Amino acid sequence: MLYEHAPRLRRYARALTRNAETADDLVQDSLERAWRKRDRWEAGTDLRAWLFTVMHNVYVNGLRRRRPETVPMEEHDCADTQPSGQERAMGCRDVEVGLALLPTEQREVLLLVCLEEMSYEQVATVLGIPIGTVMSRLHRGRERLRKWMAGEDQARPALRRIK
Repeated sequence: MLYEHAPRLRRYARALTRNAETADDLVQDSLERAWRKRDRWEAGTDLRAWLFTVMHNVYVNGLRRRRPETVPMEEHDCADTQPSGQERAMGCRDVEVGLALLPTEQREVLLLVCLEEMSYEQVATVLGIPIGTVMSRLHRGRERLRKWMAGEDQARPALRRIK
């Protein structure tokens, strides 16, 4: 039952970590934690959303422990794509770079909504944030990515963490 969701978890993990080995470790750690804590899942609720919540928590805990190593993905690492030529491969690479420039909070929301096709409510549950914050982060992330892809925002913005 848990392993039915492994391909989507893996795809999201690869997009988050931008490293195949790190993503596989994240999926394995997440599934292992989900199995150990399976008594916390409420029958009748969305198992997929619960698994993504577990993965998100494992990922964030890992970020808090250490700064992640970022390794650029290869062209073939883009999930579910069949490059039909040089232009498509370059576009995929551009999206990857643009996603890497986004703050983690915006990238997570963008990937869950656009790549994993989760509803705003599911994303809010997975990330443990209000739905309005999901919509705000999604809007800002899409806008920043659009500007970067259009060549309007080539520099990485200075970011401050506000608590």
